[in-house]
Amino acid sequence: MQITNSYELLVALKKLGYIKDERDPLWWPNALTFEVVVGALLTQQTKWEKVEKSLANLHEAGLMHLEALADADLKQLQMLVKPSGFYNTKAKRLKQLCINIREDFGSFEQFQQEVEREWLLAQKGVGEETADSILSYACGREAMVVDSYTQRILGALGYQFESYGEIQNWLIEGLLANLTHISKLYGKELPVSTIYSRFHGKIVEYAKVHIRGKCVNIEELCP
Repeated sequence: MQITNSYELLVALKKLGYIKDERDPLWWPNALTFEVVVGALLTQQTKWEKVEKSLANLHEAGLMHLEALADADLKQLQMLVKPSGFYNTKAKRLKQLCINIREDFGSFEQFQQEVEREWLLAQKGVGEETADSILSYACGREAMVVDSYTQRILGALGYQFESYGEIQNWLIEGLLANLTHISKLYGKELPVSTIYSRFHGKIVEYAKVHIRGKCVNIEELCP
């Protein structure tokens, strides 16, 4: 079987039982909270398990709030996020992002309602994947996240894309063209934002099991 669009990929992943870790309705832990903004920045170039240690440190220090991080001592912040790697850079960027959110939006709740992708991309250290992760999982927006796992799986399926935007458009096109089928697949109508977030979660969970080094195992996807 050859997967010809993103809907077929969604069906294949769902038949395999993904998402297996139902930690949150939107898949990302503590979705729709400020913690997602922090985690999205810290998870760059590192494993999520290491990020969780940094998040736990910030919670323990009472700094998992917009105001607290904006006003945090930079050296203390560097030590707290050290498990995530590149801690000097990440701490500086995280603090500045929080300062900018406070200055431009006043509160995290206002940020959730008003922030645009262009604003996020203008922030130091926020690329397309990070911006879409924040929009999708922190703000509940219709944002399809593309990560390295997605690129590698699609590459193994025979697809070649030239940019993040091309991959994103391919993913979105197949889903939007099959919303009626997706509702039947889930047994209920889901918001498009939820479909995007859970689809990304399926891809990540599959990749973590089936990607080893340079090898991408797609046999289960294409029996």
